[in-house]
Amino acid sequence: MKELVEYIAKSLVDDPSQVRVTEVDEGASTILELEVAQEDMGRVIGKNGRVANAMRVLVRVLAAKQGKRITLEII
Repeated sequence: MKELVEYIAKSLVDDPSQVRVTEVDEGASTILELEVAQEDMGRVIGKNGRVANAMRVLVRVLAAKQGKRITLEII
């Protein structure tokens, strides 16, 4: 899951070396924290948050298929 988010984010940004994805376990759920360079934040979020929401939906669907609960936060 972490690799998927990292791959998508690196494909969107101008500076892929600044992309970092960390996993934080919180009991029954896991939080994926995505960090990108400040100037690339708009590319990852997209107009009206469409890109960010699409990434969140993909993560939720794949997690549900595995019987997990994962959320994506963009920092």
